Amino acid sequence: MKILVTVKRVVDYNVKIRVAADGTGVDLANVKMAMNPFDEISVEEALRLKEAGKASEVVVVSVGPAKAEETLRTALAMGADRAILVETDEPVEPLAVAKIVRGVALEEAPGLIIVGKQAIDDDSNQTGQMLSALLGWSQGTFASKVEIGTDKAIVTREVDGGLQTIELKLPAVVTTDLRLNEPRYASLPNIMKAKKKPLDKRSPDDFGVDIKARLKLIKTEEPEGRKAGVKVKTVEELVSNLKAAGVI
Repeated sequence: MKILVTVKRVVDYNVKIRVAADGTGVDLANVKMAMNPFDEISVEEALRLKEAGKASEVVVVSVGPAKAEETLRTALAMGADRAILVETDEPVEPLAVAKIVRGVALEEAPGLIIVGKQAIDDDSNQTGQMLSALLGWSQGTFASKVEIGTDKAIVTREVDGGLQTIELKLPAVVTTDLRLNEPRYASLPNIMKAKKKPLDKRSPDDFGVDIKARLKLIKTEEPEGRKAGVKVKTVEELVSNLKAAGVI
C-alpha cells in the first residue's frame, strides 16, 4: 500500500508572529519557516506504518512556493521515499488545496492519505474533510491512534467527551492530532541522502484547478493585551464582583 502525506510550509511555531504595518497580513520578512507541526506527525505516522510492514511507499506532497521544496526535503530526510511540489506563489485556500491533492491522489492511487488536522498559520481545519468528500472516501479526523488491516483502518479519534474508535474502509483519509506520535529528528546522513531523492514539480494547471481566492482578507490586527487582574480579600467580594460583571 502507498501512503500519501500532505505537508505545508508555515512560520516556525517558536517564532513570535508580527502583523504587517499596513494590516494586510503577517510580516514574513526574515522569518524562520518550518514544516507544519501536525504535518510532521502525519509524516511520522506514515513512516511508522511503513516500518511495520503496512505500507510499501511514502509519498509527500506540498502546495506552495518554490521554497516549499526545503520542507519536502525535510520530510524526505525523515524517511519519505518521494516528494511532489505543486508550485505556486499565490496564496491557496483549503478547497483549492483539496482539489489539487485529489488530482495527485488519482494519479498516485494511494491506499491511505494522511493530513495534518490543521495548519498553524490559518487554523482552517478543512483540507482533510474536503479531500475526503471530493474523493468519496471514508475519513477519520483528529486521530490519536491508527491501526491498518488488510482492507480497513481502525482510527481512535479525540472528541470533546473523550475517545471514539471507528472502522474505516480503505482507501481513506485520516487527519492527525497532537497525541498520535512524537516525530523523529532527521539524522545528518539522512539529510544528505534526501538531496538525491526524487522530487517532482508540478503546477495547479496540471490538475485543472483554479486557485483564485474566494475569500477576501479585510484586515489583520494584533490581539489586545491582557488587562491586569484584581485581588480580592474574601469569597463574598469575589462573588459580588462576578455578579456585577454578569458572569454569574
